[in-house]
Amino acid sequence: MSDQTAAPTSAEAKPAVSDEALLARFHNAKSKPPGSELLGFHMLKVDQANMTIEVEFTAKPDFCNPRGMIQGGFVCAMLDETMSVAGVVASGMTAFMPTLEMKTSFLRSAYPGKLRCVGRVVKWGKAIAFTAGELYDAEGKLLATATATAMPTAFKKPG
Repeated sequence: MSDQTAAPTSAEAKPAVSDEALLARFHNAKSKPPGSELLGFHMLKVDQANMTIEVEFTAKPDFCNPRGMIQGGFVCAMLDETMSVAGVVASGMTAFMPTLEMKTSFLRSAYPGKLRCVGRVVKWGKAIAFTAGELYDAEGKLLATATATAMPTAFKKPG
């Protein structure tokens, strides 16, 4: 059995669960990945038909460099997390999305507080998926963009 997962269904196909139900599933999850917790991940919106999600992060002062700006690695982590979760959603929650490569463009400095990130699957291929993301500050100013290549990998069933 291959570790790869099938391409997501077309926009015309109805997802197995509604966007609202999937959003509630994220909000009510008892166990959340430690990295997501550290970044202050909070899902705001799911759009399965367009393979897009919107997330809010809480950027902590602990993430800052000596100048008081969020260190770029944390910005990358927020973008990577959002793009990866967009892929998980696009897979119908059947696969995780290891990142193979990622390019980030830093447009403005990020500071502690609430940041909003939009992630999407741009194209889902046979073995890889292309994703994109944007990170915004609380006023809606674009701070950073990223693109990535990921390898959809089916979740293993226990046993």
